[in-house]
Amino acid sequence: MKILVTGGAGFIGSHYVRSVLADAAPGAEGARITVLDRFTYAGNRANLPEEGPRLSVVRGDVCDADLLAELVPGHDAIVHFAAESHVDRSIAGAAEFARTNVLGTQALLHAAHTARVPRFLHVSTDEVYGSIAEGRWDETEPLAPNSPYAASKAGADLMVRAYARTHGMDVSITRCSNNYGPYQHPEKVIPRFVTNLLEGERVPLYGDGLNVREWLHVDDHCRALHLVLAKGRPGEVYNVGGGEEHTNRDLTERLLRLCGADESAIEWVADRAGHDRRYALDDTKIRTELGYAPRMPFEAGLADTVAWYRANRAWWEPLRPGKGGANGS
Repeated sequence: MKILVTGGAGFIGSHYVRSVLADAAPGAEGARITVLDRFTYAGNRANLPEEGPRLSVVRGDVCDADLLAELVPGHDAIVHFAAESHVDRSIAGAAEFARTNVLGTQALLHAAHTARVPRFLHVSTDEVYGSIAEGRWDETEPLAPNSPYAASKAGADLMVRAYARTHGMDVSITRCSNNYGPYQHPEKVIPRFVTNLLEGERVPLYGDGLNVREWLHVDDHCRALHLVLAKGRPGEVYNVGGGEEHTNRDLTERLLRLCGADESAIEWVADRAGHDRRYALDDTKIRTELGYAPRMPFEAGLADTVAWYRANRAWWEPLRPGKGGANGS
């Protein structure tokens, strides 16, 4: 089996690559992987093993049609992670999000259709649904994105659906809750807060801190992704939830305790423009159809994640961004 992984040097993509290469993905033992990554600030070569018989790494843009025409043929599946993903960056400048997330997805779909790649998995986000005050979204919920990032991912989802309906491509879409774990870029809330605290700095908490997010360990997410790739029904959407809802205030307090800090380390900052109040997924479908369930309890996973950042300063110190707000997705 030969799998093309776009955005495979990013946080979730690289975890998926490492899992497959470790033969932790049932049915893909011995699979060969091609990683396509543009290596922007969020794509880090240090996230990946060295190249070898089972791994090749290509530096390139998912929007480059000529490159895709050369690279895509011969693969048995595509797992599409490549995306601009930070909400704050999308608010400051949406054009790159529309380019990479929508046009890049279309270019990849065209190349996959032309090359007759048998399977295509598009990795999306719960943010395409918007914000929900109570209850949980299932996969039939209309898309109602509120940030430029979420809108660009919703556009990509619709492009995937259109190629499936128009060309009969075997595609699946996953929509996951907030991920956390090792190798996550320190612009995102958990690594931002942990690295700030390890440096003796304060953590910027948006608004009243009561925005709610559902948390999913990256290893659980990648197990779910491979289940969908291997067994998901063509044309279907699968929500991937973590089952752990927490306010940003609660998350911050947990990180303070794990890092040996107190509430004086909180810096209250003005709320993000259009900040979604709550995300929550109903993932009954993937649990009943594919037998998925998350394994990592949030308390244990968060402690492990803090320990990883404490032990891997050499990885994150060169990546630390400025000190703006960063609360969830």
